[in-house]
Amino acid sequence: MAPSLEAPEPVEDVLANPLKQKPQLVAPEPEHCPGPESQQAGTADSCAGCPNQAICASAPKGPDPDIPLITSRLAGVKHKILVLSGKGGVGKSTLTAQLAHALATNPDTTVGVMDTDICGPSIPKMLGVETETIHVSGAGWSPVWAMDNLAVMSIQFMLPNRDDAIIWRGPKKNGLIKQFLKDVEWGDLDFLLVDTPPGTSDEHLSVNTFLRGSGIEGAVVVTTPQEVALLDVRKEIDFCRKAGIKVLGLVENMSMFVCPKCTHATEIFRATTGGGRALAEEMGIPFLGAVPLDPRIGMACDYGESFFDSFPDSPACVALKQVVRGLAGQIGLDPNEVVPEG
Repeated sequence: MAPSLEAPEPVEDVLANPLKQKPQLVAPEPEHCPGPESQQAGTADSCAGCPNQAICASAPKGPDPDIPLITSRLAGVKHKILVLSGKGGVGKSTLTAQLAHALATNPDTTVGVMDTDICGPSIPKMLGVETETIHVSGAGWSPVWAMDNLAVMSIQFMLPNRDDAIIWRGPKKNGLIKQFLKDVEWGDLDFLLVDTPPGTSDEHLSVNTFLRGSGIEGAVVVTTPQEVALLDVRKEIDFCRKAGIKVLGLVENMSMFVCPKCTHATEIFRATTGGGRALAEEMGIPFLGAVPLDPRIGMACDYGESFFDSFPDSPACVALKQVVRGLAGQIGLDPNEVVPEG
């Protein structure tokens, strides 16, 4: 007989209370139990004499009291955008860094990047601030400024050694993400880009819950052309719909390899089922564009430099600007004001 998973929690309950840990009971719930997570848990008349009474009475109840603090802290942030993908290795962090650089090419725009990939923080390296540290003041934690108008926050700034592994369970990750939102002095931002790890679990539920009060503009979903990536991206889009997150659009990353010398395009990851464009049409979401695979993007990320400054006329740079303009249109902004021509 094939093994089976334990009975899953109802999706609605997980999304409504994503950070709440169910109490670990020492005995079955009695017949007239009000429920271990109810407001009356441990205090109702029917709880008298129950072995679980002390456990239920001490379990946290009600909404997170820090959410209003987060909402107040982020009051100056106009647009909060998640960068998601169910699949690892599709270039979420790379795309986040390039979106940040593209938005920051407008000197009148202030951009923040929050790295919630707790176990694999690569944003500081890509933005050239890997060796920086966080400054703490009475007003809170100060983000690291990669440019005059580009701020960054990541766990990488807190590590004694850049190669130290972060071996944490979900609740500790959730706690740090909350601190990034509640304690960081983000100030007035036009855009806050939230880079996430692959999947549909702790970090994603935390960000969605903490930002719900202050409002999430939506999510940019990233894929590569092959069906192996699209399989997991479909799950991410389903997560967004169930969690009430608007999908602003889909970006196909590494769509083709463009030779830096002759600009000839070669399909490295063959789109056997139509790629990102076909998936966007299938799922009824906007297709923001296809970004070619250009080795110079990888070099720019390794050196922490802006690809837009170094190769402004490259096909990848043109495609990335088109993605940003499409994203601007989805959130009701003038694309030419967000990323000016020239």
